[in-house]
Amino acid sequence: MGRRVLLKLSGEAFADPVTGYGIHPATVKRVATEIAEAANAGAEVATVVGGGNIWRGVSEHAQGMDPANADYMGMLATVINALALRDALEHAGLETRVQSAISMQQLAEPYIRLRARRHLEKGRVVVFAAGTGNPFFTTDTAAALRAVEVGAAALLKASKVDGIYSADPKLDPDAKKLDELSYMDFLSQELGVMDATAITMCREHGVPIVVFDMTVAGNIVRAIAGEPIGTIVH
Repeated sequence: MGRRVLLKLSGEAFADPVTGYGIHPATVKRVATEIAEAANAGAEVATVVGGGNIWRGVSEHAQGMDPANADYMGMLATVINALALRDALEHAGLETRVQSAISMQQLAEPYIRLRARRHLEKGRVVVFAAGTGNPFFTTDTAAALRAVEVGAAALLKASKVDGIYSADPKLDPDAKKLDELSYMDFLSQELGVMDATAITMCREHGVPIVVFDMTVAGNIVRAIAGEPIGTIVH
Protein backbone atom coordinates (compact mmCIF):
# COMPACT_ATOMS: atom_id res chain seq x y z
CA MET A 1 0.00 0.00 0.00
CA GLY A 2 1.34 3.44 -0.94
CA ARG A 3 1.62 6.52 1.22
CA ARG A 4 -1.87 7.91 1.86
CA VAL A 5 -2.18 11.68 2.10
CA LEU A 6 -4.88 14.32 2.30
CA LEU A 7 -4.15 17.26 -0.01
CA LYS A 8 -5.98 20.47 0.88
CA LEU A 9 -6.46 22.66 -2.18
CA SER A 10 -7.74 26.19 -1.69
CA GLY A 11 -9.66 28.09 -4.35
CA GLU A 12 -6.26 29.38 -5.52
CA ALA A 13 -5.63 25.95 -7.06
CA PHE A 14 -8.47 26.62 -9.51
CA ALA A 15 -8.40 30.38 -10.01
CA ASP A 16 -7.00 32.62 -12.71
CA PRO A 17 -3.50 33.49 -11.40
CA VAL A 18 -4.01 37.17 -12.27
CA THR A 19 -7.49 37.87 -10.91
CA GLY A 20 -7.64 35.13 -8.27
CA TYR A 21 -11.20 34.26 -9.31
CA GLY A 22 -13.05 31.78 -11.47
CA ILE A 23 -11.83 28.45 -12.80
CA HIS A 24 -8.70 28.66 -14.94
CA PRO A 25 -8.40 25.45 -17.03
CA ALA A 26 -4.59 25.59 -17.36
CA THR A 27 -4.15 25.99 -13.59
CA VAL A 28 -6.49 23.09 -12.81
CA LYS A 29 -4.77 20.93 -15.44
CA ARG A 30 -1.33 21.58 -13.90
CA VAL A 31 -2.56 20.63 -10.43
CA ALA A 32 -4.25 17.48 -11.78
CA THR A 33 -1.13 16.48 -13.73
CA GLU A 34 0.99 16.67 -10.56
CA ILE A 35 -1.55 14.68 -8.54
CA ALA A 36 -1.58 12.08 -11.33
CA GLU A 37 2.22 11.85 -11.30
CA ALA A 38 2.20 11.18 -7.55
CA ALA A 39 -0.67 8.69 -7.78
CA ASN A 40 1.01 6.82 -10.63
CA ALA A 41 4.10 6.53 -8.42
CA GLY A 42 1.98 4.66 -5.86
CA ALA A 43 0.58 7.34 -3.54
CA GLU A 44 -3.01 7.23 -2.35
CA VAL A 45 -4.38 10.75 -2.69
CA ALA A 46 -7.53 12.25 -1.21
CA THR A 47 -8.22 15.94 -1.59
CA VAL A 48 -10.40 18.53 0.11
CA VAL A 49 -11.20 21.55 -2.05
CA GLY A 50 -12.02 25.09 -1.00
CA GLY A 51 -14.26 27.51 -2.87
CA GLY A 52 -12.79 30.97 -2.37
CA ASN A 53 -12.25 31.45 -6.10
CA ILE A 54 -16.05 31.49 -6.49
CA TRP A 55 -17.49 32.56 -3.13
CA ARG A 56 -16.25 33.31 0.37
CA GLY A 57 -18.71 33.24 3.24
CA VAL A 58 -16.62 35.83 5.09
CA SER A 59 -16.21 38.21 2.14
CA GLU A 60 -17.64 41.69 1.75
CA HIS A 61 -20.19 40.24 -0.70
CA ALA A 62 -21.70 38.29 2.20
CA GLN A 63 -22.08 41.29 4.49
CA GLY A 64 -25.61 41.60 5.84
CA MET A 65 -26.33 37.99 4.84
CA ASP A 66 -27.21 35.24 7.30
CA PRO A 67 -23.74 33.77 8.08
CA ALA A 68 -24.98 30.18 7.85
CA ASN A 69 -26.52 30.88 4.44
CA ALA A 70 -23.27 32.48 3.24
CA ASP A 71 -21.36 29.38 4.40
CA TYR A 72 -23.74 27.05 2.57
CA MET A 73 -23.15 29.07 -0.60
CA GLY A 74 -19.42 28.55 -0.05
CA MET A 75 -19.97 24.80 0.27
CA LEU A 76 -21.73 24.76 -3.09
CA ALA A 77 -18.76 26.63 -4.59
CA THR A 78 -16.48 23.79 -3.43
CA VAL A 79 -18.68 21.31 -5.31
CA ILE A 80 -18.14 23.25 -8.54
CA ASN A 81 -14.37 23.10 -7.95
CA ALA A 82 -14.56 19.39 -7.12
CA LEU A 83 -16.29 18.63 -10.43
CA ALA A 84 -13.67 20.66 -12.31
CA LEU A 85 -10.86 18.78 -10.55
CA ARG A 86 -12.46 15.40 -11.19
CA ASP A 87 -12.75 16.21 -14.89
CA ALA A 88 -9.07 17.22 -15.06
CA LEU A 89 -7.95 14.14 -13.10
CA GLU A 90 -9.95 11.82 -15.36
CA HIS A 91 -8.34 13.49 -18.38
CA ALA A 92 -4.97 12.81 -16.72
CA GLY A 93 -5.89 9.11 -16.64
CA LEU A 94 -6.94 8.75 -12.99
CA GLU A 95 -10.14 7.15 -11.82
CA THR A 96 -11.68 9.78 -9.55
CA ARG A 97 -14.66 9.96 -7.23
CA VAL A 98 -16.28 13.08 -5.77
CA GLN A 99 -17.88 12.67 -2.35
CA SER A 100 -20.03 15.51 -1.08
CA ALA A 101 -20.90 16.20 2.55
CA ILE A 102 -24.18 17.68 1.24
CA SER A 103 -26.32 15.17 -0.61
CA MET A 104 -26.60 15.79 -4.37
CA GLN A 105 -26.90 12.35 -5.86
CA GLN A 106 -26.89 13.39 -9.53
CA LEU A 107 -23.43 14.95 -9.16
CA ALA A 108 -21.50 13.12 -6.47
CA GLU A 109 -21.49 10.23 -4.05
CA PRO A 110 -22.53 11.01 -0.49
CA TYR A 111 -19.60 11.11 1.90
CA ILE A 112 -19.20 7.61 3.34
CA ARG A 113 -15.95 7.04 5.22
CA LEU A 114 -15.50 3.33 4.50
CA ARG A 115 -16.36 3.81 0.82
CA ALA A 116 -13.81 6.61 0.58
CA ARG A 117 -11.13 4.37 2.12
CA ARG A 118 -12.03 1.57 -0.31
CA HIS A 119 -11.67 3.94 -3.28
CA LEU A 120 -8.21 4.92 -2.04
CA GLU A 121 -7.20 1.28 -1.60
CA LYS A 122 -8.21 0.68 -5.23
CA GLY A 123 -5.97 3.52 -6.43
CA ARG A 124 -8.71 6.05 -7.08
CA VAL A 125 -8.39 9.69 -6.14
CA VAL A 126 -11.19 10.90 -3.87
CA VAL A 127 -12.23 14.55 -3.96
CA PHE A 128 -14.13 15.66 -0.87
CA ALA A 129 -16.56 18.52 -1.47
CA ALA A 130 -18.93 20.70 0.60
CA GLY A 131 -16.60 20.96 3.57
CA THR A 132 -17.92 19.19 6.66
CA GLY A 133 -21.50 19.79 5.53
CA ASN A 134 -21.95 22.23 8.41
CA PRO A 135 -21.76 26.03 8.47
CA PHE A 136 -19.18 27.75 10.71
CA PHE A 137 -16.45 25.22 9.91
CA THR A 138 -13.70 26.03 7.43
CA THR A 139 -12.51 23.74 4.65
CA ASP A 140 -9.21 23.49 6.58
CA THR A 141 -11.16 21.90 9.42
CA ALA A 142 -12.87 19.64 6.88
CA ALA A 143 -9.40 18.65 5.62
CA ALA A 144 -8.24 17.79 9.14
CA LEU A 145 -11.40 15.77 9.77
CA ARG A 146 -11.13 13.81 6.52
CA ALA A 147 -7.39 13.22 7.04
CA VAL A 148 -8.15 11.57 10.38
CA GLU A 149 -11.12 9.63 9.02
CA VAL A 150 -9.29 8.09 6.05
CA GLY A 151 -6.08 7.43 8.01
CA ALA A 152 -3.85 9.82 6.08
CA ALA A 153 -0.14 9.91 6.93
CA ALA A 154 -0.13 13.70 6.55
CA LEU A 155 -2.30 16.70 5.79
CA LEU A 156 -0.72 18.72 2.97
CA LYS A 157 -1.89 22.31 2.78
CA ALA A 158 -1.15 23.74 -0.65
CA SER A 159 -0.72 27.52 -0.43
CA LYS A 160 0.90 30.46 -2.22
CA VAL A 161 3.76 30.80 0.29
CA ASP A 162 6.69 28.44 0.72
CA GLY A 163 5.89 27.67 4.34
CA ILE A 164 5.00 29.27 7.68
CA TYR A 165 6.79 32.46 8.72
CA SER A 166 7.30 34.02 12.15
CA ALA A 167 5.27 37.00 10.87
CA ASP A 168 3.58 38.04 7.63
CA PRO A 169 6.51 38.27 5.16
CA LYS A 170 4.59 40.87 3.12
CA LEU A 171 4.41 43.18 6.13
CA ASP A 172 7.55 42.33 8.10
CA PRO A 173 10.89 42.18 6.22
CA ASP A 174 12.47 40.42 9.24
CA ALA A 175 9.98 37.53 9.12
CA LYS A 176 11.78 34.19 9.18
CA LYS A 177 10.62 30.98 7.54
CA LEU A 178 10.12 28.17 10.02
CA ASP A 179 11.12 24.69 8.83
CA GLU A 180 9.15 23.00 11.62
CA LEU A 181 7.17 23.84 14.72
CA SER A 182 4.94 22.11 17.22
CA TYR A 183 1.15 22.19 17.21
CA MET A 184 1.22 24.14 20.49
CA ASP A 185 3.68 26.72 19.14
CA PHE A 186 1.46 27.20 16.12
CA LEU A 187 -1.59 27.77 18.32
CA SER A 188 0.14 30.02 20.86
CA GLN A 189 1.70 32.24 18.20
CA GLU A 190 -1.66 32.58 16.38
CA LEU A 191 0.07 32.29 13.01
CA GLY A 192 -3.23 32.28 11.12
CA VAL A 193 -2.27 29.91 8.30
CA MET A 194 -4.97 27.47 9.44
CA ASP A 195 -7.70 27.80 12.02
CA ALA A 196 -7.27 26.48 15.54
CA THR A 197 -9.95 23.79 15.16
CA ALA A 198 -8.03 22.13 12.32
CA ILE A 199 -4.72 22.28 14.19
CA THR A 200 -6.25 20.89 17.38
CA MET A 201 -7.82 17.95 15.54
CA CYS A 202 -4.51 17.07 13.87
CA ARG A 203 -2.69 17.37 17.21
CA GLU A 204 -5.16 15.06 18.98
CA HIS A 205 -4.76 12.38 16.31
CA GLY A 206 -1.06 12.83 15.53
CA VAL A 207 -1.49 13.91 11.90
CA PRO A 208 1.44 16.09 10.76
CA ILE A 209 0.62 19.16 8.65
CA VAL A 210 2.84 20.31 5.79
CA VAL A 211 2.37 23.85 4.45
CA PHE A 212 4.01 24.36 1.06
CA ASP A 213 3.94 26.50 -2.08
CA MET A 214 1.87 24.84 -4.79
CA THR A 215 2.70 27.51 -7.39
CA VAL A 216 6.18 26.02 -7.90
CA ALA A 217 6.11 23.26 -10.52
CA GLY A 218 6.70 19.83 -9.00
CA ASN A 219 6.01 20.84 -5.40
CA ILE A 220 2.73 18.94 -5.17
CA VAL A 221 4.53 15.76 -6.26
CA ARG A 222 7.33 16.39 -3.74
CA ALA A 223 4.89 17.06 -0.90
CA ILE A 224 2.86 13.91 -1.61
CA ALA A 225 6.07 11.85 -1.80
CA GLY A 226 7.02 13.05 1.68
CA GLU A 227 10.11 15.02 0.68
CA PRO A 228 11.17 17.80 3.08
CA ILE A 229 9.35 20.84 1.76
CA GLY A 230 7.76 23.96 3.20
CA THR A 231 7.01 23.85 6.93
CA ILE A 232 5.96 20.82 8.94
CA VAL A 233 3.77 21.16 12.02
CA HIS A 234 3.99 18.09 14.25
